[in-house]
Amino acid sequence: MELQQIGLRHPVADLVRDIQRNRTGIPRRTFVAEGLYENNMVLQTGVQIDTFIWCPEAAYSDEAGTRAPQLAQRARRAYQVSARTMERLAERPNPDGLISIAQLPDWGPDTVELASEALILVADALEIPGNLGTLIRTLDACAADCLVLTNRRTRLTHPKVLRSSQGMSMKVPSFEFAQVSEAIAWLRHSGCTVYLADTDDSANYREADYGGRTALVVGSERYGVSPPWYEAGFRRIGVPMLGAADSLNVSVSASVLLYEARARKSGW
Repeated sequence: MELQQIGLRHPVADLVRDIQRNRTGIPRRTFVAEGLYENNMVLQTGVQIDTFIWCPEAAYSDEAGTRAPQLAQRARRAYQVSARTMERLAERPNPDGLISIAQLPDWGPDTVELASEALILVADALEIPGNLGTLIRTLDACAADCLVLTNRRTRLTHPKVLRSSQGMSMKVPSFEFAQVSEAIAWLRHSGCTVYLADTDDSANYREADYGGRTALVVGSERYGVSPPWYEAGFRRIGVPMLGAADSLNVSVSASVLLYEARARKSGW
């Protein structure tokens, strides 16, 4: 496979670094996949590949050599770099000579089909990319239908979201609403029972009815769920806190709620 050789001064190298550093102005829903696992997910999910960067000297597995031409064929453009350039571009150690610039699917409320027993997570004003990625990984694990973002504080394309989601951000449908009121209107129109995750004045999460379409709303790490969600009159549910701590990490509490809902829906 013969590809054009580029270095760190090439615009593609600048684009990779801009995405990795989460700078503003990058193309919409664009992310960087590094290494064999993430690039296998790129191939499996069929996401659009803008650019593929290959370094045969940095490849340490036979599978990387197999995947490289597949990625190059799928990409709009493909280049080769030296081991030194690959090391400067990659954020993770030993990326197996593979870097792709790709785009998340353009999901939206009109394109996601909800099952009659749909399970939806709403992440309201989450700030920490690692928490958002962990939530996405959990959504895939419990076969949830989609992720909805309101008051977004971190990008789905943030490198830490991709890492902590184990690439599931390419697979789990996700979209955002500019206003909480729009998200509430969509959930009500979709026939969802909405529960707000809260430890104050809340019912035990085991007592909730998870039949039909269910949406669980979790809030920011510092401030919890934003006021417009409470003003809509939705019921609060919480995980009992039996020790000195007053709350769980948002990704932990969401996991508990999601699996309880899935267990009830599937009759576990």
